[in-house]
Amino acid sequence: QVQLAESGGGSVQAGGSLRLSCAASGYTYPAIWMAWFRQAPGKEREGVAAIWTGRNDTFYADSVKGRFTISQDNAPNTVALQLNNLKPEDTAMYYCAAVKLRGSWRDGAFGYWGQGTQVTVSS
Repeated sequence: QVQLAESGGGSVQAGGSLRLSCAASGYTYPAIWMAWFRQAPGKEREGVAAIWTGRNDTFYADSVKGRFTISQDNAPNTVALQLNNLKPEDTAMYYCAAVKLRGSWRDGAFGYWGQGTQVTVSS
């Protein structure tokens, strides 16, 4: 049973930065897919970024390319999402996901999800 613990959300002004972390525990795979999704009120869930930890391959939604960076953190089994140059439209609940079940990471078919951490960007 994989468990995910997210941290790092908060409120910032436009142009500011935040760093989200997702610590995974309870798995024995040598490498896994991990990803961040977000969902704003009244909107569909959107894939933000993903990483294949085996080769450090990273993937991004077009809306965040050049502003967000997903990486494996120094802490064991932890993936971070650095959010720079934040915009009001980035306001959403951000969820960490692990262990892709099928298809593209953007499809959201992951086996495990965190509880979410709120990011609020004011103009």
